[in-house]
Amino acid sequence: MSNSEPDITRETASLLNRSDLTRRLVEKLDSQEAVIGGIGFSNFDLWASGQRQQNFYMLGSMGLATAIALGVAVAQPDRKVFALDGDGSILMQLGSFGTVAAVAPKNLAIIIWDNGAYHITGAQKTLTEKGSDLVAIAKGAGIKQAFWAADAEHFEALVERTLSGDGPWLIVAKIDKERPTGVTERDPVKIRINFMNGIAAKA
Repeated sequence: MSNSEPDITRETASLLNRSDLTRRLVEKLDSQEAVIGGIGFSNFDLWASGQRQQNFYMLGSMGLATAIALGVAVAQPDRKVFALDGDGSILMQLGSFGTVAAVAPKNLAIIIWDNGAYHITGAQKTLTEKGSDLVAIAKGAGIKQAFWAADAEHFEALVERTLSGDGPWLIVAKIDKERPTGVTERDPVKIRINFMNGIAAKA
Protein backbone atom coordinates (compact mmCIF):
# COMPACT_ATOMS: atom_id res chain seq x y z
CA MET A 1 0.00 0.00 0.00
CA SER A 2 1.45 3.36 -0.98
CA ASN A 3 1.77 6.32 1.32
CA SER A 4 -0.69 8.18 -0.93
CA GLU A 5 -4.19 7.77 0.48
CA PRO A 6 -7.38 8.17 -1.57
CA ASP A 7 -9.43 11.27 -0.79
CA ILE A 8 -12.23 9.58 1.14
CA THR A 9 -14.97 11.32 3.10
CA ARG A 10 -17.90 10.02 5.10
CA GLU A 11 -20.10 10.66 2.09
CA THR A 12 -17.91 8.69 -0.33
CA ALA A 13 -16.92 5.84 2.00
CA SER A 14 -18.63 2.51 1.40
CA LEU A 15 -21.24 1.38 3.91
CA LEU A 16 -19.66 -1.53 5.79
CA ASN A 17 -20.65 -4.05 8.44
CA ARG A 18 -19.18 -3.76 11.95
CA SER A 19 -19.29 -7.47 12.70
CA ASP A 20 -17.47 -8.29 9.47
CA LEU A 21 -14.81 -5.63 10.05
CA THR A 22 -14.29 -6.78 13.63
CA ARG A 23 -13.65 -10.33 12.42
CA ARG A 24 -11.25 -9.02 9.80
CA LEU A 25 -9.35 -7.12 12.47
CA VAL A 26 -9.16 -10.06 14.88
CA GLU A 27 -7.93 -12.38 12.13
CA LYS A 28 -4.88 -10.15 11.67
CA LEU A 29 -3.89 -10.19 15.35
CA ASP A 30 -1.44 -12.53 17.01
CA SER A 31 -1.67 -13.31 20.72
CA GLN A 32 -0.09 -10.08 21.95
CA GLU A 33 -2.16 -7.08 20.86
CA ALA A 34 -4.51 -5.57 23.42
CA VAL A 35 -7.98 -4.61 22.21
CA ILE A 36 -10.28 -2.33 24.20
CA GLY A 37 -13.89 -2.80 23.10
CA GLY A 38 -16.10 0.21 23.77
CA ILE A 39 -19.52 -0.14 25.32
CA GLY A 40 -22.37 -1.91 23.60
CA PHE A 41 -22.14 -3.26 20.10
CA SER A 42 -18.41 -2.56 19.74
CA ASN A 43 -17.53 -5.10 22.40
CA PHE A 44 -20.42 -7.45 21.59
CA ASP A 45 -18.89 -8.04 18.16
CA LEU A 46 -15.40 -8.27 19.64
CA TRP A 47 -16.67 -11.00 21.99
CA ALA A 48 -18.37 -12.84 19.12
CA SER A 49 -15.16 -12.75 17.08
CA GLY A 50 -13.42 -15.00 19.61
CA GLN A 51 -12.57 -14.41 23.25
CA ARG A 52 -8.94 -13.46 23.91
CA GLN A 53 -7.44 -12.63 27.28
CA GLN A 54 -5.95 -9.56 25.66
CA ASN A 55 -9.45 -8.20 24.98
CA PHE A 56 -11.04 -5.79 27.45
CA TYR A 57 -14.83 -5.61 27.16
CA MET A 58 -15.82 -2.23 28.56
CA LEU A 59 -19.11 -2.10 30.45
CA GLY A 60 -20.93 1.15 31.12
CA SER A 61 -18.10 3.69 30.73
CA MET A 62 -19.36 5.43 27.60
CA GLY A 63 -16.73 7.42 25.78
CA LEU A 64 -13.71 6.02 27.60
CA ALA A 65 -12.48 3.20 25.35
CA THR A 66 -9.89 5.46 23.70
CA ALA A 67 -8.73 6.85 27.05
CA ILE A 68 -8.35 3.34 28.52
CA ALA A 69 -6.49 2.17 25.42
CA LEU A 70 -4.18 5.18 25.71
CA GLY A 71 -3.37 4.21 29.29
CA VAL A 72 -2.56 0.64 28.28
CA ALA A 73 -0.42 1.86 25.38
CA VAL A 74 1.58 4.16 27.65
CA ALA A 75 1.99 1.49 30.34
CA GLN A 76 3.10 -1.16 27.83
CA PRO A 77 4.85 0.62 24.94
CA ASP A 78 6.03 -2.63 23.35
CA ARG A 79 2.46 -3.90 22.90
CA LYS A 80 0.18 -2.82 20.07
CA VAL A 81 -3.09 -1.52 21.47
CA PHE A 82 -6.40 -1.02 19.66
CA ALA A 83 -9.44 0.94 20.82
CA LEU A 84 -12.79 0.05 19.25
CA ASP A 85 -15.16 2.96 19.73
CA GLY A 86 -18.47 4.19 18.37
CA ASP A 87 -19.21 7.61 16.94
CA GLY A 88 -21.59 8.45 19.77
CA SER A 89 -19.07 7.42 22.39
CA ILE A 90 -16.11 9.33 20.97
CA LEU A 91 -18.24 12.44 20.52
CA MET A 92 -18.66 12.46 24.31
CA GLN A 93 -14.89 12.55 24.83
CA LEU A 94 -13.39 14.44 21.90
CA GLY A 95 -10.69 15.75 24.22
CA SER A 96 -9.12 12.31 24.07
CA PHE A 97 -8.01 13.07 20.50
CA GLY A 98 -5.92 15.98 21.70
CA THR A 99 -4.46 13.92 24.54
CA VAL A 100 -3.56 11.07 22.18
CA ALA A 101 -1.89 13.52 19.82
CA ALA A 102 0.07 15.15 22.65
CA VAL A 103 1.24 11.85 24.16
CA ALA A 104 1.77 10.37 20.68
CA PRO A 105 2.05 6.66 21.59
CA LYS A 106 3.56 4.81 18.65
CA ASN A 107 1.71 1.61 19.57
CA LEU A 108 -1.87 2.95 19.65
CA ALA A 109 -4.56 2.59 16.99
CA ILE A 110 -8.12 3.88 17.37
CA ILE A 111 -10.89 2.38 15.26
CA ILE A 112 -14.25 4.13 15.23
CA TRP A 113 -17.46 2.58 13.96
CA ASP A 114 -19.61 5.43 12.62
CA ASN A 115 -23.25 4.64 11.90
CA GLY A 116 -24.53 8.12 12.74
CA ALA A 117 -26.64 6.81 15.60
CA TYR A 118 -26.75 5.92 19.28
CA HIS A 119 -27.82 2.52 18.07
CA ILE A 120 -28.13 0.58 21.30
CA THR A 121 -30.44 3.17 22.94
CA GLY A 122 -32.89 3.64 20.11
CA ALA A 123 -30.92 4.83 17.06
CA GLN A 124 -31.09 8.52 17.90
CA LYS A 125 -28.92 10.45 15.42
CA THR A 126 -25.41 11.52 16.39
CA LEU A 127 -23.64 14.63 15.16
CA THR A 128 -21.81 12.69 12.46
CA GLU A 129 -25.17 12.27 10.75
CA LYS A 130 -25.41 16.08 10.84
CA GLY A 131 -22.01 16.67 9.27
CA SER A 132 -19.33 16.26 11.96
CA ASP A 133 -16.33 14.52 10.41
CA LEU A 134 -14.37 12.47 12.95
CA VAL A 135 -11.31 12.15 10.72
CA ALA A 136 -11.16 15.91 10.22
CA ILE A 137 -11.65 16.49 13.96
CA ALA A 138 -8.84 14.03 14.81
CA LYS A 139 -6.48 15.65 12.31
CA GLY A 140 -7.32 19.06 13.73
CA ALA A 141 -6.46 17.74 17.18
CA GLY A 142 -3.06 16.60 15.92
CA ILE A 143 -3.54 12.93 14.95
CA LYS A 144 -1.94 13.11 11.53
CA GLN A 145 -2.48 9.47 10.56
CA ALA A 146 -6.28 9.58 10.51
CA PHE A 147 -8.20 7.97 7.67
CA TRP A 148 -11.62 6.96 6.44
CA ALA A 149 -11.85 3.34 5.33
CA ALA A 150 -12.93 3.44 1.70
CA ASP A 151 -14.13 -0.18 1.74
CA ALA A 152 -13.45 -3.46 3.55
CA GLU A 153 -10.20 -4.13 1.69
CA HIS A 154 -8.93 -0.64 2.43
CA PHE A 155 -9.85 -1.16 6.10
CA GLU A 156 -7.72 -4.32 6.17
CA ALA A 157 -4.83 -2.50 4.51
CA LEU A 158 -5.03 0.29 7.10
CA VAL A 159 -5.03 -2.28 9.92
CA GLU A 160 -1.94 -3.87 8.44
CA ARG A 161 -0.24 -0.47 8.43
CA THR A 162 -1.06 0.05 12.11
CA LEU A 163 0.44 -3.33 12.94
CA SER A 164 3.68 -2.67 11.09
CA GLY A 165 4.18 1.08 11.52
CA ASP A 166 4.35 3.70 14.22
CA GLY A 167 1.23 5.51 15.38
CA PRO A 168 -0.86 6.90 16.75
CA TRP A 169 -3.44 5.91 14.14
CA LEU A 170 -7.14 6.58 13.64
CA ILE A 171 -9.35 4.57 11.29
CA VAL A 172 -13.02 5.47 10.87
CA ALA A 173 -15.40 3.10 9.11
CA LYS A 174 -18.91 4.08 8.06
CA ILE A 175 -21.06 1.15 9.13
CA ASP A 176 -24.60 -0.07 8.74
CA LYS A 177 -27.10 -0.51 11.56
CA GLU A 178 -27.02 -4.31 11.74
CA ARG A 179 -27.21 -5.70 15.24
CA PRO A 180 -24.19 -7.54 16.70
CA THR A 181 -23.66 -11.27 16.36
CA GLY A 182 -23.34 -11.93 20.11
CA VAL A 183 -23.58 -10.44 23.58
CA THR A 184 -20.61 -10.05 25.93
CA GLU A 185 -20.66 -11.96 29.20
CA ARG A 186 -21.42 -9.25 31.75
CA ASP A 187 -19.04 -10.15 34.57
CA PRO A 188 -16.82 -7.09 35.16
CA VAL A 189 -14.57 -8.80 37.73
CA LYS A 190 -13.89 -11.72 35.41
CA ILE A 191 -13.29 -9.35 32.48
CA ARG A 192 -10.78 -7.32 34.49
CA ILE A 193 -8.89 -10.35 35.83
CA ASN A 194 -8.74 -12.05 32.42
CA PHE A 195 -7.45 -8.89 30.77
CA MET A 196 -4.82 -8.22 33.42
CA ASN A 197 -3.62 -11.80 33.09
CA GLY A 198 -3.63 -11.46 29.30
CA ILE A 199 -1.34 -8.45 29.33
CA ALA A 200 0.65 -9.62 32.37
CA ALA A 201 -0.39 -6.58 34.39
CA LYS A 202 -0.07 -6.44 38.18
CA ALA A 203 -3.03 -5.47 40.34
